[in-house]
Amino acid sequence: MTGVLRPGHAQLRVLDLEKSVHFYRDILGLVETGRDHLGRVYFKCWDEHDHSSLILSASDSAGVDFVGFKVLDAATLDRLEKDVRAFGLPTERLPAGDLLETGERVRFRLPTGHLFELYAEKTRIGNGLPKINPPPWSPDADRGMAPTRFDHCLLYGPNVAGNKELFVKVLGFNLVERILGPEEAGEPEIGIFMSCSHKTHDIAFVEYPEPGKLHHLSFRMPTWERVLRAGDIMGMNKIPIDIGPTRHGVTRGETIYAWDPSGNRFETFAGGYEPYPDSDPITWTFDGFAHGLDYPQGKLHETFLTVVT
Repeated sequence: MTGVLRPGHAQLRVLDLEKSVHFYRDILGLVETGRDHLGRVYFKCWDEHDHSSLILSASDSAGVDFVGFKVLDAATLDRLEKDVRAFGLPTERLPAGDLLETGERVRFRLPTGHLFELYAEKTRIGNGLPKINPPPWSPDADRGMAPTRFDHCLLYGPNVAGNKELFVKVLGFNLVERILGPEEAGEPEIGIFMSCSHKTHDIAFVEYPEPGKLHHLSFRMPTWERVLRAGDIMGMNKIPIDIGPTRHGVTRGETIYAWDPSGNRFETFAGGYEPYPDSDPITWTFDGFAHGLDYPQGKLHETFLTVVT
């Protein structure tokens, strides 16, 4: 793996910071790793080694401030900054330390209106396990739902085609799956699932009239059984569920979607398949997408399609 490596972090706007800290730390089961002078709170999943993958920021509106991906090294960051500028997007350099334990970041606004950033350095604090003869899990792996990593995000906004061109031609992502619009509209791609690794998706975009919207942040669970256990924990804590437990046709993922206390949607996700970079993209037609969303029921859930933050 070279170039862009993987999802790194997302900063989420929340309405009640301490209520949200309780949710993400004690119910979802993330590990709190720091707080900064702006009042932001940092978390990571138990099996992540870098300092943080989720940052909570108090706000009067829910949603996502920015999403960041980690790149191979500083030379790669410099090269990609030049390539993004050549593509036609202005970039901004944010200094090391602007986020706790994080190096310089290159930020730019995507055609869909989202703030996206790349970085090469973040302090590694480990997963609580030794590097020699480690056990298979740490004590943090049994708190709350205990996801293993921040896996991907789905973002809504206009000009998905512009995002596809940027991510494929400049950032080196592969198109893994796509959703076509109605035939009478000429069947443009209204949804794209892209990977910089061998996952079914590291990031996805869906066409939407308003820019910069968050559909969900997804947290990886090690097994389908752990997704079901997460559903039990949601029920015990009266967490409102949007969809699931069910299985997607798109990506073959096993899933539950629910809402955090601010109304931001999150996903507990397992399964999927592992495409190689030379795999052909899978296409879902508009009339087949009901099974793409919810394969067992073949149902287009209204809230899933319309509620964003």
